[in-house]
Amino acid sequence: MTKNSCNTQRRYVIVGAGMAGILAAIKLREAGKDNIRVYEKADRIGGTWRENTYPGLTCDVPSHSYTYSFEPNSEWTRHLPPGDEVQAYFESVVKKYQLEEIISFNEEITDCQFNNEQWQISTSKGNTDYADFVIAATGVLHHPRIPAIKGMEKFKGKLFHSARWDHSAVLDNQRIAVVGTGSTGVQIVTALADRAANLCHYQRTPQWIMPVVNAEFSEAEKALFRNNTAALKRIQNDPELEVNIERFSVAITEPDSAAMHEIENIVRQNLESSVSDPELRERLRPDYRAACKRLIYSETFYQAVQKSNVDILTEGVEVIEEDGIRSLDGTLREFDIIVLATGFHADRFMRPMQITGENGITLEQAWAERPTAYMSVSIPGFPNLFMLNGPNGPVGNFSLIEIAEQQWHYISQLMAPVENGEYRKISATQTALDNFDKARIAAAKKSIFGSGCQSWYLDSQGVPATWPWTRAQFKAAMHKPDFSAFHMI
Repeated sequence: MTKNSCNTQRRYVIVGAGMAGILAAIKLREAGKDNIRVYEKADRIGGTWRENTYPGLTCDVPSHSYTYSFEPNSEWTRHLPPGDEVQAYFESVVKKYQLEEIISFNEEITDCQFNNEQWQISTSKGNTDYADFVIAATGVLHHPRIPAIKGMEKFKGKLFHSARWDHSAVLDNQRIAVVGTGSTGVQIVTALADRAANLCHYQRTPQWIMPVVNAEFSEAEKALFRNNTAALKRIQNDPELEVNIERFSVAITEPDSAAMHEIENIVRQNLESSVSDPELRERLRPDYRAACKRLIYSETFYQAVQKSNVDILTEGVEVIEEDGIRSLDGTLREFDIIVLATGFHADRFMRPMQITGENGITLEQAWAERPTAYMSVSIPGFPNLFMLNGPNGPVGNFSLIEIAEQQWHYISQLMAPVENGEYRKISATQTALDNFDKARIAAAKKSIFGSGCQSWYLDSQGVPATWPWTRAQFKAAMHKPDFSAFHMI
């Protein structure tokens, strides 16, 4: 690529072709911007929905809510969509908007430096590019967390992380261990309970389970959505669901609210009424408040773990041997397959990219204490670089598509003064970030996420790294930037 020294046409580089990167590319084109390149480290689009292909994979956001506002989908088969349908949806959007021509696949950005009012970009293929704006749409859940369990290399069966599923593995009538009890572990165990000869779920921490019925859409309903635009938009923006989501948002920010007590009553009653064996029921009972960890939706997990071939094990893993797993109590259980449903390094974001902003400051230096960004989109000293679904944004049981669209509305307004030549560069001020972080951290500690559990929401200092206010407050914050919080030259 050649450097655009006269800046007659702004160049935009998007990092990642997952949900947020696709959104950014569409919105830029919609605004008449054509000088765009999307760099994707993998061989196809999809982000986390490309990476995860495990049995039982299901989105925990209602399907019609998990779509771009401008691109509803009449063909969802269930209220909570299976992962392959989500991936197919994004692939259909990319095809419709003809984005393949601007995506460089199998090309990871390795280095990004701000020089002379542009970003100089180096890639894994040895290419150099230049950008006036960089949109980091790398997502959060894409660096698998592999636990340091002694002896993993000695296991003679198949051992793999849930995000690197080995589809050559025969699952039926096998002895299978699942290590990890987040939503992934719950979904895998539920999916394999009727297939495995023996299924052991190694549980370090039990989870609260919200009993959500995942009903199918009938052919008549899908036909209605295909033929009636108003009906499709109505279910995409279901008023009842909107009320429930906002109520949940209030619950997690106000742990003593009636909304939170209602959630706790539902999940507690679900456990009490679903698990008949008192001893198993207590093993499955968390010692922390509901929603402190990401709330898990499942209508059948409790039924699955009560099957005669399924065991919930709480002894802890000491070592992996040739034949299986030896627990801390000394018991050796033999397996054919070990699945590590152990989550991701949620604090990596753009890393391991080497990113250097103004005055030689690196991203690692800027994030030495914790990953943070003003309003989750802008980092002081890194001008004309913006993040979608970056640190401190809303997470939990919300549609990240909705969050990304709101962030794009905000980011597009930040880019405008530079695009029209009024300024050359823009980034949040350190004072604005410090004030934002002070208020955010104080509120986060009072949220349900700070009520006393270990979760991937917590940063290295044990502080919830999430947006600690309501969904409505986030939408209001994204409506229009306060330009006094930004350094513009």
